[in-house]
Amino acid sequence: MTAEPLPAWAIPPRGGFTSDDLDRIPDLPPHTELIDGSLVFVSPQKSFHSLVVDLLVLTLRAAAPDTVRVRREMSLVLNPRNRPEPDLVLVRAEAASDAADETGYRAPDAVLVVEVVSPDSEERDRKRKPQLYAEAGIPHFWRVEKGEGRLPVVYVFEREPATGAYVATGIHHDRLKVSVPFAVDIDLSGIDRL
Repeated sequence: MTAEPLPAWAIPPRGGFTSDDLDRIPDLPPHTELIDGSLVFVSPQKSFHSLVVDLLVLTLRAAAPDTVRVRREMSLVLNPRNRPEPDLVLVRAEAASDAADETGYRAPDAVLVVEVVSPDSEERDRKRKPQLYAEAGIPHFWRVEKGEGRLPVVYVFEREPATGAYVATGIHHDRLKVSVPFAVDIDLSGIDRL
């Protein structure tokens, strides 16, 4: 038995990959992210992950002002060595083209980033990605974890301008009610109706 040859992109270039490489490398697996110059491949989603993302997309789109757009699983260029793919990103309306042909958005266009923690991405979703999002100047970050049964728990963070780091502003179990980046009131038990 002979091993299949590795694709050319399996061996990183000197200095690592760049955010532009993700648009040029052929046959990358879907949802490939770039973290610190390295390609990161994601495992298949669990149903909880999909249900939470659906709940948030539906409720955020209904509540969002005309100045923002809700996007699911779109990459976000933070800098030349980092292009993660958050589960949700709210971008300024002017960043979303009428043709909808973007392959990603730039950090200055992001208002809120949401990550739903999965077993294979716990470290990235809890530590590295929030650090990168804060360093890129994204004002709001939500991290979603699985709570009791299949109910989500939403950890809400806001970027503190003086330090450039996120600070926790709330932990939401049954209901997510916030006033920034815009007023929204989400019944988290709505996941049971999806």
